[in-house]
Amino acid sequence: MTMVLTVKETIVVKRQILKWAEKQSEVICYLDSNYYQADQYSAYEALIAVGAEKELCLKRSGNAFQCLQAFAKENQEWLFGHLSYDLKNDVEALTSQNKDVLEFPELYFFVPSYLFLFNQDGTLEILSKQESPKKIWKAIKDFSSTDDNAENSMISIQQMFSKDAYMDTIHQIRQHIIDGDTYEMNFCQEFFAENVSINPVRLFDTMNQIAKAPFATYYQIKDQHLLCGSPERFLCKRGNQLISQPIKGTIKRGQSQEEDEVLKHQLRASIKDQAENVMIVDLVRNDLTKVCQTGTIQVAELFGIYGFERVYQMISTVVGELQEHKNWVDALEATFPMGSMTGAPKVISMELIEEYEKTKRGIYSGTVGYVTPNGDFDFNVVIRSLLYNRSKQYLSFQVGGAIVYDSEPEAEYEECLLKAKTMLEALGISTLDRTTSSVH
Repeated sequence: MTMVLTVKETIVVKRQILKWAEKQSEVICYLDSNYYQADQYSAYEALIAVGAEKELCLKRSGNAFQCLQAFAKENQEWLFGHLSYDLKNDVEALTSQNKDVLEFPELYFFVPSYLFLFNQDGTLEILSKQESPKKIWKAIKDFSSTDDNAENSMISIQQMFSKDAYMDTIHQIRQHIIDGDTYEMNFCQEFFAENVSINPVRLFDTMNQIAKAPFATYYQIKDQHLLCGSPERFLCKRGNQLISQPIKGTIKRGQSQEEDEVLKHQLRASIKDQAENVMIVDLVRNDLTKVCQTGTIQVAELFGIYGFERVYQMISTVVGELQEHKNWVDALEATFPMGSMTGAPKVISMELIEEYEKTKRGIYSGTVGYVTPNGDFDFNVVIRSLLYNRSKQYLSFQVGGAIVYDSEPEAEYEECLLKAKTMLEALGISTLDRTTSSVH
């Protein structure tokens, strides 16, 4: 059953649907483009999938992509879900031994009971497998949120690495680069808080107003919550074209338009950032050769500079034509995990990540997205995200960057803090030196 209507206050309607959804189901996937005009490949302004009619949940796997192929074949309709970073162990001979408190499934996909599609022309489509869309819309309009008295708690952020330990690790990784083991490695560190009680939907709304990211995501699987302000697309499919847009290169926004222009030029001219970016572009091109038609892979844009609320990013775009006998699962398997979150060469970089990081990445630096009934899809890179396990009252976020020969440990640490700024501000924490705050 489908209903189409025109909505005027789209932002208000999105919030109302999300609050309503939280009371209806423990399975929600909300994907928000936040009206980001620079993304020419986005097909929807927002999608909100609620409830699981059917689901595929793999907590630990060795054959995740085979299971996903079977699930996709049985359910050629709207699908939403995620791939955990640790599915690297399914595509390569790797392991994950670091601790994992958040405990997201390694893979989860579901067929939604209700789906809300915000189109770019201002219309809203409501798809329902149960009640009539008209009845659902009335329930949403009549819904009154009662979270004003929702629990708050004090947040005390702890660091998995001290600053000195982090910088020492950067020196060790640089030695691997000098020795020729790798030439670029993505290294991340975790910040976490224990005994935390929050309202995830309200906190996501705060984060989303701050970041206005084009791949913002509120994602809930029962007690696990992802609040994501990602600027990065992992992979999407439009017709038979695959598009990947790796990010490498970050600089803060200025206080004025003039300062913005100086900083944009500084990022665009950075030899270090260009080197990081082109290494990952080459890796993406290589990954796409596994599923794209010969001769179709092209770099549509190299070193594009894109502005977001707090930072500028260097983004490149790689495209290719999917082979006729390949499907969306094949495309994800061939390119996962995304090179921007591993490094190059890919396998040795992932081995070093496991050696030097202290936390299992899980859904962080994995991907969340949707698949349409005709096999088109769009998946983000899970970065700039708060992760929350409600039953364990554990809140976490990770930040990191690409380490290359030219990396300066102090500058890499400062880049981590820049990337953490949105999450910290949403939590009401001005700097990591002030690590206690009330979440409202």
